[in-house]
Amino acid sequence: MPRLFNKVVKFLVASDFFLNLGWGLLSPVFALFILQKITIGDPLKAAEVAGLSALFYWIPKSLFQIPIGILLDKKHGERDDLRFMIIGTLLASIVPIGYIFSYEPWHIYFWQVVHAIAMALAIPSWLAIFTRHVDKGKEAFEWSFESTSIGLGAGVAGGLGGIISGYLGFGMLFALMSGLNIISVILLLFIKKEVFVKRNGVGTILEKPVVTP
Repeated sequence: MPRLFNKVVKFLVASDFFLNLGWGLLSPVFALFILQKITIGDPLKAAEVAGLSALFYWIPKSLFQIPIGILLDKKHGERDDLRFMIIGTLLASIVPIGYIFSYEPWHIYFWQVVHAIAMALAIPSWLAIFTRHVDKGKEAFEWSFESTSIGLGAGVAGGLGGIISGYLGFGMLFALMSGLNIISVILLLFIKKEVFVKRNGVGTILEKPVVTP
């Protein structure tokens, strides 16, 4: 039976699934969290904080990920890409814990910037490794499978996020988010031997290795 994916693609997709599953838990209840815990029942202030929270995430992420991508392209081999991905995902796992101890709007803005930096580190490196390891002739299928995994993770998380926060509270929700981020990091460790390395003393990249399912 022919394999569907090589090992690198398989673990990258799995890692991304758990990362998006974790952050998807927050999406349907983030504004409610701000209303209840940060602005203490003031809906107008909550709307302002929620809007600024989006700004403090998307603007830094958009600004940081381009120079990070340029830096990674200048380095030979993929060890740096993998290292950036692991550091970024680990940093993202701290953010939900930070939310637990937040009680002022600026606390939320701070953690949004941290999350932005984390994703600016993780996303360009993830995309670079995935792109290089996609199987020839299966590009559309493997990219669509990645997109499908993100959609499934977000869909499942959207339903679970409201249930978990409603029955178990925001603290448990944030702890679960952090744990799912850690699982994402652990899965990345399984491809350490498969990433490209720098040829000793030459500075060129080794040929793409043969990877097993």
